[in-house]
Amino acid sequence: MRFDTPATTNPIDRMKVVGQPLDRIDGPLKTTGTAPYAYERHDVVPDQAYGWIVGSAIASGRITAMDLRAARAAPGVIAIVTHENAGHLGKGARNVAHLLGGPEIEHYHQAIALVVAESFEQARAAAALLRVEYEASEAKFDLAAAKAAGVGPSEDSPDKTVGDFARAFDAAPVRLDETYSTPDQSHAMMEPHATIAAWDGDRVDVWLSNQMVAWTTGDLAKTLGIPKEKVRLRSPYIGGGFGGKLFLRSDTLLAVLGAREAKRPVKVALQRPLIANNTTHRPATIQRIRIGATRDGKITAIGHESCSGNLPDGKPEEAVQQTELLYAGANRLTGLRLARLDLPEGNAMRAPGEAPGLMALEVAMDEMAEKLGLDPVEFRIRNDTQVDPAHPDRPFSKRQLVECLRLGAERFGWDKRDPRPGQRRDGRWLVGMGMAAGFRNNLLMKSGARVRLDRQGRVTVESDMTDIGTGSYTIMAQTAAEMMGVPVGEVTVRLGDSSFPVSAGSGGQWGANNATAGVYAACVRLRETVAQKAGFNAGDAVFAEGAVQAGNRSVPLSEVARDGELVAEDAIEYGDLGKRYQQSTFAGHFVELGVDAATGETRIRRMLAVCAAGRILNPKSARSQVIGAMTMGVGAALMEALEVDKRRGFFANHDLASYEVPVHADIPHQEVVFLDETDPMSSPMKAKGVGELGLCGVGAAVANAIHNATGIRVRDYPITLDKLIDRLPASV
Repeated sequence: MRFDTPATTNPIDRMKVVGQPLDRIDGPLKTTGTAPYAYERHDVVPDQAYGWIVGSAIASGRITAMDLRAARAAPGVIAIVTHENAGHLGKGARNVAHLLGGPEIEHYHQAIALVVAESFEQARAAAALLRVEYEASEAKFDLAAAKAAGVGPSEDSPDKTVGDFARAFDAAPVRLDETYSTPDQSHAMMEPHATIAAWDGDRVDVWLSNQMVAWTTGDLAKTLGIPKEKVRLRSPYIGGGFGGKLFLRSDTLLAVLGAREAKRPVKVALQRPLIANNTTHRPATIQRIRIGATRDGKITAIGHESCSGNLPDGKPEEAVQQTELLYAGANRLTGLRLARLDLPEGNAMRAPGEAPGLMALEVAMDEMAEKLGLDPVEFRIRNDTQVDPAHPDRPFSKRQLVECLRLGAERFGWDKRDPRPGQRRDGRWLVGMGMAAGFRNNLLMKSGARVRLDRQGRVTVESDMTDIGTGSYTIMAQTAAEMMGVPVGEVTVRLGDSSFPVSAGSGGQWGANNATAGVYAACVRLRETVAQKAGFNAGDAVFAEGAVQAGNRSVPLSEVARDGELVAEDAIEYGDLGKRYQQSTFAGHFVELGVDAATGETRIRRMLAVCAAGRILNPKSARSQVIGAMTMGVGAALMEALEVDKRRGFFANHDLASYEVPVHADIPHQEVVFLDETDPMSSPMKAKGVGELGLCGVGAAVANAIHNATGIRVRDYPITLDKLIDRLPASV
């Protein structure tokens, strides 16, 4: 199905199933511990051996010798894989570094060996017996030092200009020019990267934890140098990914290589330190923001430049992309700088670009409002735009940022905020409120599905779409139920199998809208088949209560399929609506917190997010997504940072004990409000996404609340108490 004209009235608009706050249909499996995650698939293939990955002990250089004798002789060892016996390996299109290093080393903890043994403990013990000699080479690990030495615009991302930014900024009556920094961050998902691999002749079956099945199938085949048809991946349940499982990673490649070498199935889970150093992370940024405005608060010049680091062939963090679209202003400059660093690969982490970019931009907007003597909400409203500022003939498909801010201010009691910092006390606590705008683009991707109708009138949906804890099973079942007129309990959803139609996959908050639109397309085709078999004109047929109806005649779906299962397959494909209209999602984030007047300890008191994100397909799971993202935003603001060992080039706090994330005690009341919105330019579902929007802007709202509470402006995240304690106002 090609979607190239705005959606009109369709069966989804009935909203009998879609849009209802249904419990997740996979919930009972999750809560009883029976959902089959990758490492626990003891049932899929017998005689599984265990693999343990050995990571490089240097960040840059080469291996000069590997002594495997003691490891090979250790109890239970079956095989050892290194670059010397792995054969020729390519590199996946989405991999920056090679997933098996040697002899050249590209980053610390790059995988250099897999030890396969009869038990996990034997594999781990034998891995400790490997003796590896290295020749280290000079490397760079310090982003600030690299930036100070001079880093120009990224070749792939030249500066973007509109008007004459420099002249307009210099002429502006009120100006801001500040620098902000965000640290390297880890996805810190609960479930580790894990894989089971088994060969059957020249074909390989893989059970793994991966967000994008089609991408990873193709990249694994490319790396191995075999046809894609010889690779089957299955990833039905994922215990968190946040972008860290978008791509082929070393656990999968080495499980496959280990199974080939051992000639039996092999299972591998990355140990926690290797998740931080061996996979990907959100790269640190140093961002300069300049804003010029008239005295009545109209922006005349806005500039945002960001510097980040990565390995060769890596990309910069796109921290300026929201600044191109969020606020009006005739004169604009955005630019990315990319430093060559020898740290582990920087890549996508929940809301890549906007998450760190808004941590800077929305603090800058707060500072500018203070300079102007304007309320921060009002300042943003005065600079709203209903068109792409760089292309005024290109309107937003639906933009309700102002509505989000106004409703959020009303619901949160923003009028009770004292704009003078440090004025409100509650015992030993300095109390403040902060807010920020949230923004995330709506991304359109082709997505397919197969739908089956059996003799009992049950509907089955098949797609390689994944569920990373976001509720894909449920909203895809809701879509099929709405389209086919059956209860949601009569729908079975099967996901995460590369033998199923290729979907959009899970990432970038594009999954829900695109994957359900793919189900919609397949159901339209199945409805046509059913109507034809029932003797109806497809355009007149109504599907409801387990039957197809037209006029005074009704035929049960089970009766239509009595001669055998009916199957339809299709995909949603998009025309140019995404180019003709800017499609984005918006939020207003509000935070109240307290800062201990003596210690600088910060405690969140309450949070509110008001979101405009198209049709909400399931309010219950959507709220869950947003409060999870809000929690992640608190972590980014107050505690999360990968600490770089600048001598050896690795992240020192590479486990869940020393990489701090929020816990239940850190997060009190959270409120989420969704505006009643549909966007007919987006898809037949008229939906968008919320999973990343809930994060975008939260960190800045926390930082702005700290300033309101204390008068201290911190521009370097995370805002730990050491950045506050010697600047706190005197206790009364």
